[in-house]
Amino acid sequence: MKIGIVKEIKESEYRVGAVPTAVTELVRRGHEVFVETKAGVGSGFSDEDYKKAGAVICDTAEEVWTGVDMIYKVKEIFPEEFKYLRDDLIVFTYIHSNAHPEQTQALMKSGCTSIAYEDISDDRGQWPLLSPMSELAGKGGFLAALHFMQTINGGPGKLLANVCGAAAPVVTIIGCGHSGLGACELAAAFGCQVYVLDINYDAMLAAKEHMPNNVSFLFSNRDNLIECLKKTDVLINCILWPKTRKDHLVNREDLKLMKPGAMIVDVACDDEGAIETCRSTCHKDPVYFEEGIMHYCVDNIPSAFAQTSSVTLCNATLPFALAIANKGVKQALKDDKHLRRGLTTFEGKLCLLETAEKQNIPFTDPNELVKTF
Repeated sequence: MKIGIVKEIKESEYRVGAVPTAVTELVRRGHEVFVETKAGVGSGFSDEDYKKAGAVICDTAEEVWTGVDMIYKVKEIFPEEFKYLRDDLIVFTYIHSNAHPEQTQALMKSGCTSIAYEDISDDRGQWPLLSPMSELAGKGGFLAALHFMQTINGGPGKLLANVCGAAAPVVTIIGCGHSGLGACELAAAFGCQVYVLDINYDAMLAAKEHMPNNVSFLFSNRDNLIECLKKTDVLINCILWPKTRKDHLVNREDLKLMKPGAMIVDVACDDEGAIETCRSTCHKDPVYFEEGIMHYCVDNIPSAFAQTSSVTLCNATLPFALAIANKGVKQALKDDKHLRRGLTTFEGKLCLLETAEKQNIPFTDPNELVKTF
């Protein structure tokens, strides 16, 4: 199979879909890999690194898109790239079709096969292609708070660490998943008083065994949340909010309960999601104020750590990319129910139930679809 790696065009996106070690594995199995020039530079990988791994370097994105069977990338398809979609192309990337109806329509109209990283499952009911980025996003979210709480960066000048003679800062984290525990690990290590809120008692109990005594786990209910809001210096939201919900966990009015100089970091970055006042920002313009509270809502935090995140993401995606390349996409989908869970579009059909319901588009069950192959 011919596999293409293009340079990401999203603002401040420096990750790359496949690192050179992944190219080596693909080439070893008889596949051809075409890489757009400078696609890996933002992650610290040169064209020469890809050449040594066996890739062919292409001068333009168009050359890659039009000459391959599968595009293997990081971010969703942007309008500038819609023209490259075609019915015999496989697109393997983060798609987030719920949030991008124009992209959904373009994928369907083209007839291409698109598979979304974020919707691929595993036997534990987890999302293995999301979890590496979730941990990085959580840790990056805390580091962002550490940065923007500084006076020179517009904050109140509070160091998020336990310093002799000053009260330990309070960090409240909503969500006990990969991103929440990533943030918790750093906040606790810096000596903050950390509160983690979740509704999954078993997840909190498991996490408690590994966290130090300055971390408290609370059941996520309204009373506990309000008490935390009153005393917290940094609120970090790490839970994805269902797109169909119209309510919020933290309302605009709730921000008036927070201390002057407090900050909100929304790792999930759902516009008007769990936190009503949150809207996605980018690395070049990352913060804004609502009700006097600084908000940091960068929607691709892992890109700030592009080399680490490219390597860890590729570790997770490569087995699926190899299965598609080795078997062909139809057989790979037939053989793996978890890969099938990530199928977004196929021959003009929408195969992701959540997007079908939100965008009012007929749904095609991928489990029934593969029976026709």
